[in-house]
Amino acid sequence: MLSNSTNHASTMFAHAAEEFRAVAAGDVVTFIPFALADWDDYSGRVAAAFGALDIEVRSAHHCGDPRRAILDAPVVMMGGGNSFRLLDSLYSLDVVDGLSRNVRDGRTRYLGASAGTNVACPTIGTTNDMPICRPPTFSALGLVPFQVNLHYVDTDPASTFMGETRDERIGEFLEENDCPVLALYEGSWVRVSGDRAQVTGPGRIFSRGGAEALGDGVDLSHLLMGTPSFGGGRRP
Repeated sequence: MLSNSTNHASTMFAHAAEEFRAVAAGDVVTFIPFALADWDDYSGRVAAAFGALDIEVRSAHHCGDPRRAILDAPVVMMGGGNSFRLLDSLYSLDVVDGLSRNVRDGRTRYLGASAGTNVACPTIGTTNDMPICRPPTFSALGLVPFQVNLHYVDTDPASTFMGETRDERIGEFLEENDCPVLALYEGSWVRVSGDRAQVTGPGRIFSRGGAEALGDGVDLSHLLMGTPSFGGGRRP
């Protein structure tokens, strides 16, 4: 689950090339392009990027039955864009429950970047995106029992910006929900395999007890043992 698909001055997915090859393991990857509006352009760019990694890919929207293509796929790549639009599309296709079961049962391997990582969480409640459409619920695939905040940036103490910082926004989420939030900087990702989870690149863990900086390679397997709780914030 990547924070971003493209690093500055690099090419799409190049920073995680070896991880992608390992997860794909020679199978055809089914790409899910629905977080962006132009599916043809997006899938074309992804096909070129995967081709450079010697990974074969097909886009779900080019299949006669996109729902069946996603649910039958040995590997899916959930592309980035707007998390609200992506989740709404997954519900429209009626694949949320089936894809979640397939991944958790080991029938499907999951790659995701940006919005594709957001929808792997229990909810999309820690996305940075604008709610440009209204999915039936914020509940997502729930492949991991923690939330992720992507494209994370540290607060600049010299900034004159008076809006809420990223840390403050994550703090607001934790006021309403008792669930750890893994913040991933650009270029970082987390890989989950069975009962193991490990971060590559820097990150931070936020909880109601505070925040902790993470270095490259830190084991996060303990996060897979938690049971998140949502709702319950103070109301008048």
